[in-house]
Amino acid sequence: MRSRRYDSERGCYVYDIGFKTRAPLTQRTIEVARSFGLGVDGEKEHVLYRDFELKLADGDVVYITGDSGSGKSALLKALGEDLGDQAINIADVEVDPDKPLIDTVGGTFQDALTLLSRVGLNDAFLFLLRYPELSDGQRYRYRIARMIDSGRRFWICDEFCSTLDRTTARVVAYNIQKLARRSGAALVVATTHSDLEEDLNPSVLIRKGWGDEIGVEYRANEEAKGCTAVRGVTIREGTRKDYERLSPLHYRGGRLPPTVKIFAMERFEELVGVIAYCYSPPAVSGRREIVGHFPRLEEVNADWTTISRVILHPKYRAAGLGARIVRETLPLVGRRHVELVAVMAQYNPFAEQAGMRLVKIVRPRASVVRVIDEMRRIGFNAVLMASGSYNLGRLGELSEGRLEEVRGGLARLDSDLFKRVSGGRLATYARRDAVGRWLAGASREELAASLRVLSVLGETKAYLYWCRDWLGG
Repeated sequence: MRSRRYDSERGCYVYDIGFKTRAPLTQRTIEVARSFGLGVDGEKEHVLYRDFELKLADGDVVYITGDSGSGKSALLKALGEDLGDQAINIADVEVDPDKPLIDTVGGTFQDALTLLSRVGLNDAFLFLLRYPELSDGQRYRYRIARMIDSGRRFWICDEFCSTLDRTTARVVAYNIQKLARRSGAALVVATTHSDLEEDLNPSVLIRKGWGDEIGVEYRANEEAKGCTAVRGVTIREGTRKDYERLSPLHYRGGRLPPTVKIFAMERFEELVGVIAYCYSPPAVSGRREIVGHFPRLEEVNADWTTISRVILHPKYRAAGLGARIVRETLPLVGRRHVELVAVMAQYNPFAEQAGMRLVKIVRPRASVVRVIDEMRRIGFNAVLMASGSYNLGRLGELSEGRLEEVRGGLARLDSDLFKRVSGGRLATYARRDAVGRWLAGASREELAASLRVLSVLGETKAYLYWCRDWLGG
């Protein structure tokens, strides 16, 4: 049984929820009745909510906790039915098991990257995975992205984070309340776990007991101050060994340019993040805009550095640690000028939150775009070309004629790009005949590496900058 009425004086809905049971008459139920003095010939009423008042406004975060069987799900079901099309239940989010994540959210490619990054699915590998290939924590984050994408005003989550380890649960709880509040949606979650209160920082806390026992507390509607799962996190100077432990989590793998410094982020004895500062290349698009001139190579080597990698353990993503590891290590690296050139920085503003300045969006050169289009015509997937193993496998399937087309396409790049494409084997401004000779003798492994570099050159990236002088003093 369920009834609901609106109390206009108090501006709230009032619920009465319960159910009736009747024991079937069997030989054993009759024996139970005789043994314990029970009646089995009538209905028994169970009241879960009696005159229960609930005020719910846009942006509210409602946390319902209590033992299993106490009636949490019954209230969520009633709310969902009353809210109708204004609400979305995380359990009812539609999932396409056959499409990569990047094809299932957002109106545009850029929208999809931004949305997936907001929920902590900010890794190039993850964009290409399908839902069944995700971990439980990643699936939960993906469903949150789908709720945001729905544009509904009310988000309902029963058995909230019940299948997740408690560290991941706290990160997800912190992130979802932040996302709901910033989008203006009301979030209603129910769970037997009572350890998420601080991370959710609910504006409405409901503690459900047995029968019609219930307690409701209304609070100021404010974002949680921080995620409890990242308490105890410290940063120390790290080593390549620290980087190598987390490098498999980065889509570019273990290869790292010569480093200036590496810093490691730990939570107690667990390595949760690493940042690598490397020597800056001689020329970077965007550098002149920020300092007004092209610094000499000696100056670049002495006082410039580039953030080459920022890697976080997947369960700690979207908890603010990306911005923190950048912010706290910028003054420690010992260089006046710090650069970051990254694709992800366009969609995840962690570096700007850390105090870096977005200078420009760097788009690929026209010759690079033309050659990538040619590789696509030959049969390469432009997205997967960032993987050397993919390139090698694809090259192995090509005929000699097609291989010559690959070599010919690479030969049409602007001449100053050949040092990078050839892995440093050719001079920066190599003559065309030298380029042709190298390409003619290049092995499949060398061509695969060249195509991987070509893919990197074809990325649209954000150029960000930080200067030690901004600290003052």
